[in-house]
Amino acid sequence: MKKLIAIATVVLMSGIAFAQKPCSFKYGANEADSLKCLEQITNFRTFYNSKNYVDAYEAWQYVIQNCPCSWDGIYTNAQTLFQNLIKDEKDSARRELLIDSLFYTFDSRSDFFPDKFTPGSGLGLKAYNTMRYRRSQYEKAYEWFVQSVEMEKENTQPAVWDTYFQLAENKTKAQRDTSIVIEAYERATDYIDLSILNATKAYEKDVDELDTLQKQFESGAIDRMNYDRLEKRLSQDSARQSKLISNYRKTLSKIEKSVTPYASCDVMQALYEKKFDEIKGNLSSVSKMVNTMYKGGCTGSPVFQEALAILHQASPSRNSAFIMGNLMFQNYINSQSNDDFTKTVNYLKESVDLSETHEQRAESNYMLALAYRMKGSFSEARSAAYDALKSKPNMGKAYILIGDLYANSGGRCSDEQIPGAYYWAAADKYAKAASVDPSCANEANSKRSRLSFPSKDEIFKRGLKTGASYKVGCWIQENTTVR
Repeated sequence: MKKLIAIATVVLMSGIAFAQKPCSFKYGANEADSLKCLEQITNFRTFYNSKNYVDAYEAWQYVIQNCPCSWDGIYTNAQTLFQNLIKDEKDSARRELLIDSLFYTFDSRSDFFPDKFTPGSGLGLKAYNTMRYRRSQYEKAYEWFVQSVEMEKENTQPAVWDTYFQLAENKTKAQRDTSIVIEAYERATDYIDLSILNATKAYEKDVDELDTLQKQFESGAIDRMNYDRLEKRLSQDSARQSKLISNYRKTLSKIEKSVTPYASCDVMQALYEKKFDEIKGNLSSVSKMVNTMYKGGCTGSPVFQEALAILHQASPSRNSAFIMGNLMFQNYINSQSNDDFTKTVNYLKESVDLSETHEQRAESNYMLALAYRMKGSFSEARSAAYDALKSKPNMGKAYILIGDLYANSGGRCSDEQIPGAYYWAAADKYAKAASVDPSCANEANSKRSRLSFPSKDEIFKRGLKTGASYKVGCWIQENTTVR
């Protein structure tokens, strides 16, 4: 390990020149240099894959000094390479040189591969590793985190968010200043929501293309070889996007739980009232404020409602329309005003039109269904619920809502041939909810178990048998099964 001192020192010294003037060749200035570079790349891969990190480092330092534009894997694999070298290094001086070399890769990689790496992502990883290896420099790390997040925005990785927010929480405790953690939470709610949106759009695009590909194959428009190739690529990418969505949601959920003790509605209202005049002309800041207060349940705050109105008027989006619709819905529940109901429906329909993903469209239509149900407009509620299911077929709560509409149809189906037959139709929807969405199976099965089906005598009087088909009349007009 002694040779690492000289290697790291050379890398750091030469790195100054590299950062100022990226290389003018890919593998080397001449054929011999190119062959040597390719040989060292092969050595690095061999040693790295066999977890021989000391020898991999020697190959790494040759490539980073002599042909840093040759292969982006030298930078991609740096995190794993150095964390193993640092872990095993007992000499403190050598360890610090290894940390410096790791930081150098984050500083320089965007110079040599600007299409692959961004300065902001390197800064985020530098801050992340500062908190791993040089925690005493937490102030500098925090500064880098903030810069990185504002540069990367929705492209900030979950691991960077986790460490950044932990540091913000620690600074809040140390300085007794809740504005620090709320500011971090503002960034998280705004940018992570956008991360999830972008990943969801990519995932849904892959799923739609997979469906189209399957139809093309079944119709003979594409052969097996091309089908298998495209299916593999789309399946891998959709799985990657699905995992990314899950990771971002877990990160945001963790952050939301952590911020709760510091961000009560009273605290947020007082904070935003002080700075609202300063930020209300900046839509980005207003958007962050609206998202933060909405997720914190602070929708009754006058400053929140003023900010939301400004945001929706200046830059209407699916989210602003959805939140406006939710607020109007709450007003309608309390007032039973036709005017509030009309505003609720209009905003929610607007949020449907502005939706960018199937998920968003489904949620907006589901909320519209809830509003119609509250109004007593059962047919419109069912129609909106089915619209939600068109976008998200496994939305169990939409089937439960339809089941509830049917189960509460006693006054509307009083002339039904068999009194209470609408309960059979409700049971069908509850069963469907449980089958497509395990997360709501308990609720659906519980509601189904409480239904009061027509008695055996009522069924017998009409010449029907259990298991026979029966069409429920009144407003429902659906075929069901006698039970």
